[in-house]
Amino acid sequence: MEEILDSLNDRACVSAARKAQIWSWRDCNIYAVRSGEPRPDRPPLLCVHGFGASTDHWHNNLGPLSEAFEVWAIDLLGFGRSAKPNIQYSGDLWRDQLSDFVQEVIGRPAVLLGNSLGGYASLCVAAQRPESAAGVVLLNSAGPFASTAPEPSRNPIGQWMGSLTKAILLQPWASFLLFQYVRRKSVIRKTLEKVYCDRAAVTDRLVEDIYRPSCDKGAAKVFAAVFKSRQGARVDELLGQMGCPLMLLWGEGDPWMDVRRRSQQFRQYYPQLTEHFLEAGHCPHDEVPEQVNALVREWVLAKM
Repeated sequence: MEEILDSLNDRACVSAARKAQIWSWRDCNIYAVRSGEPRPDRPPLLCVHGFGASTDHWHNNLGPLSEAFEVWAIDLLGFGRSAKPNIQYSGDLWRDQLSDFVQEVIGRPAVLLGNSLGGYASLCVAAQRPESAAGVVLLNSAGPFASTAPEPSRNPIGQWMGSLTKAILLQPWASFLLFQYVRRKSVIRKTLEKVYCDRAAVTDRLVEDIYRPSCDKGAAKVFAAVFKSRQGARVDELLGQMGCPLMLLWGEGDPWMDVRRRSQQFRQYYPQLTEHFLEAGHCPHDEVPEQVNALVREWVLAKM
């Protein structure tokens, strides 16, 4: 393990003075990186990736943000270089992982920066483990509102087909075949080109960073667990429990969500938030990192 960390540190420390480490949590190895030094007068930052991504997705943010803050990034259990056990995955699991990491490793409340799935997990921490969160920055965050629960289809055939598709994907063989398809580099690239406004941002490195963890033992079962995981707390419920500063950064070109509608919903339940709309897709921190880094720095220094 030490040789692996030395190799990772040799590659990562060249430009951003990053330090990789392995943290043992619930008998599983969790991978994390740190950039910058602790600053008593400023909160640390903890960057949390989305589904299928890893700490590598923050490589354009760690160095610049570490000029002003101690910055961490972590691989959620089941992703990146973290362990991939065959267990039930949920927002509650990742909430506890993040909160315990803040308490045991960082040592004081952090501002959590979460993209997509990582945004939902970060929101769970801020709402249900407030001692770990000094603030939250959500970048095209996932998670349903109670008011947007899908209505039952009025078309019985369509409803039956939807139930059948879900039932098929719950079968191990079907989810395994789907995983083998979506993990192909060509498919990863095509997917990224749909969710990034700037196709030039979809580099070979980005494709490789997402492909590499999919080769790990257990990765297929983590993918399959998505179809079996129980739904967690609704976003409106979480916002009702939260009391720390919140900033929303929206990539307006996101084809996976109606960001203007979600913005209105967030404001309905948390009107004191700050938000900005950016010319980017689902992952603005990677597509327009200079803008995101500047907004995060300005907001944290002003709010904390």
